Amino acid sequence: MSALRINHFKRAIKSGKLQVGLWSGLSSNITVEVLANAGFDWLLLDTEHSPNELPMVHAQLQAIAQGPTHPIVRPPWNDTVVIKRYLDVGAQTLLIPFVQDAEEARRAVAATRYPPLGVRGYSAAARASDYGRVKDYAVTCQDELCVLLQVETPLALSNIEEIAAVDGVDGVFIGPGDLAASMGHLGDLKHPEVVAAIEDAIRRIVATGRAAGVLMGDEALARRYIEAGATYTAVGSDIGLLARGAEALAARFKAAA
Repeated sequence: MSALRINHFKRAIKSGKLQVGLWSGLSSNITVEVLANAGFDWLLLDTEHSPNELPMVHAQLQAIAQGPTHPIVRPPWNDTVVIKRYLDVGAQTLLIPFVQDAEEARRAVAATRYPPLGVRGYSAAARASDYGRVKDYAVTCQDELCVLLQVETPLALSNIEEIAAVDGVDGVFIGPGDLAASMGHLGDLKHPEVVAAIEDAIRRIVATGRAAGVLMGDEALARRYIEAGATYTAVGSDIGLLARGAEALAARFKAAA
């Protein structure tokens, strides 16, 4: 008989311990395996803005198991069926995008819970239960599931307290790109109004007792948001590291020539 895997990330953010993460959009189990031992606390496996599908995420979850880094899966939408499938292949932490209010938050949480607490469909032998070897998985799994909800618009920010108050929500994550766009500053994540809104949102999330998170590739801003109270912060992406690193290397040799 197997034991249910402990979600150390969930425990860390609940205790207020900083968790530094990296975004993964390359949709590759090889990339994930390389990053699993790079020193990050968590890695976001993106399926919203990446060409990433369920079998690929399954392989990435297997690859990341080779290291101490915790995998977080972002489904493409707050969809009960999609969420069920990612949970079944072993995701224990989900980042649900574009949650606007308490009702959408309740729907996201319900998708992660079996009846009578939710609407998750039952499977007796999914990877999540070590193919049926975790005998009490169905009644204990919620203890190790971590639900993070992403707020990305001024409307969502205005509803932070109501979203965070939903039972089963472990953290609220600020999506700076869509927030900036919805505030009229498309592509300008460093606009003073956007920065101020994010800092205010972080403080309000922390005040509710939930963990606050954010993605920010600019190191100075990332540190600023951490100082404001962000507990789980993504400080870059695999695409960014590869693209900018490759460009810099090529430029150095081109300049020398």
